[in-house]
This record gives sequence, structure tokens and C-alpha cells, in this order.
Amino acid sequence: MRMRTLGWLGGGLVATGAATFAYASLVERNLFTLRRFDVPVLAPDAEPLRILHLSDLHLTPGQRRKQQWVAELAGTDPDLVIVTGDNHAHPAAVPAIEYAYGALLDYPGAFVFGSNDYAGPVWRNPLSYLRPREGRPYIQGEQLPYEELRALFTGAGWVDLNNARTVIKAGGRAVELVGVDDPHVERDDYPAVAGPASPDADLHLGVTHSPEPAVLDAMADDGFTLLLAGHTHGGQVRVPGVGALVTNCGLDRKLARGLHRWPGGADPTWLHVSAGLGTHPTAPVRFACRPEASLLTLIPR
Repeated sequence: MRMRTLGWLGGGLVATGAATFAYASLVERNLFTLRRFDVPVLAPDAEPLRILHLSDLHLTPGQRRKQQWVAELAGTDPDLVIVTGDNHAHPAAVPAIEYAYGALLDYPGAFVFGSNDYAGPVWRNPLSYLRPREGRPYIQGEQLPYEELRALFTGAGWVDLNNARTVIKAGGRAVELVGVDDPHVERDDYPAVAGPASPDADLHLGVTHSPEPAVLDAMADDGFTLLLAGHTHGGQVRVPGVGALVTNCGLDRKLARGLHRWPGGADPTWLHVSAGLGTHPTAPVRFACRPEASLLTLIPR
């Protein structure tokens, strides 16, 4: 009887595990969600300003459902679109990206790249993410057409913020933007664009793919009061009651997704980390962490 009971328990665990994996790989990773946040960073009496934050599509040509869902985000009518990298995961995905962003390319926008904009994915043991990244070599796959992707964005008028800084008009406001190339693969050079935020701008945004604390601290110290990042996938697999197990960077697990206060800076500084819309193609699962885009409504402090 005892052996039979143990057999039932073992079989139940296997069945539960199989069902969970099927849900995570076939269902939740396609449950695209639009998150909405109010961010108090504008001057008193200022009109709200809407930012659509997109990240980590990891798009491949066959992902038609994701392409269509992103294309429909133009209906949110944002004042500004910010893309924080890892757009594609296949050398033939640029036309799919163009379709997905579609009418969004007509809005003011800016972007930085992530490591998977430069090189494609390679298979790795998912358990390796649970080990500290220090000392682990970063292995790149085949080169992706990142210059073609850059030309698509800049040709539409979007600003390339890879180690760059500028002021643009969005929603009738002067928006100062500073960004870095991906710190995850040491392509960032914030000192090249560092300096106090302009007092003449109405809003100051810092943009990075990987939310490395050293980069965020430097931006906050310069007076950039809203910082936008991706990369973490929100943990991708979250444990209810515990949250993200990893962030794959130096960011605390509690900040793996969503809107949080970031310490430092002259004014209250906010950090928004997008959990992103895709997955690494060799680990196509999400659990308790739906793929997402975010609409940030900026309001007076």
C-alpha cells in the first residue's frame, strides 16, 4: 500500500510538472498584457504625457500573434515611444519588426540596443541563470542585421540613444534623453554623455537595456528623474509569494519588473523595468510573469 501511495504521489508530481510546463510554454508566453502606470515626474499643473515602453520582443518571423498585438498598440496614441532593446532573435526578423511597430514608427521615438540586437541566441542550460554571472563568459550566436534595424528606426525619425544624448519634442514638451548601449555586454559608455540635466527641458529620461545599478546611479545623479530599462524579462519564471528568482544583472530581484523609486538624484527618481514581450528562443516559457508592454502616464509631482 505504501509503495502504491508513493507511486500515486510521484505520478501526481510528474503530471503537475508537465501541466505547468505546458501552460508556461504554450499559454502564458502568449498572454500579452498592457500595463498602465502613473508616474509623478512632471512640474505642477503640467498636462499628462504618455510614454509607450516596449522591450525584449525577441521576435522571429513566424510569431504572427505577437506582431499583430504590438501593431495594435498604436491605438494607445502615445506621445513618445521608447524601445529598450532585444528586438529580434532571427536574422530574417527585421520585416517582422517593421510590421509589428507599424504605425508606432510615426510617433516620436527613441531606442537603445540589447545584446540580442547584435547577435542571435545560443542554447544554454536555463539553470545557469541561477549562478552568479561574474566569471561566466558571454557566448554570442550568429550576427544579426542590427544596422538594418538601426536604419529602420532612424529612418522613421526615432533617436538612436546608444551612448548618446539629445533633446526632442514630444507631447508639446522638451524631453531630454540620455542613453547607453547595452551594459550587459560592456558596450555602455555613460561618461561620454554624462553631465547635469538641462534646466530648460520639461522632462529628463534615462534609457538603458540592462538596468545595471552603476548606470542607473549615474543617470539619477545627473538629474534624470525617470529611468527606463528592460532585459530582466521580469524574471521570466516567478514564484508566487517570492517573485523573480533572477534578474540576470546587478539589479535587486525585487525590482525585476514594474515601477519603483530609485534612490539618489536631486529629485525623486523613478525606475520602470519592462518584463518585455518575448523570451529567449531556447527557453520559451513564462510563468507568473506575462509578456508585457507598458503605457506610462506622466503626471505632476
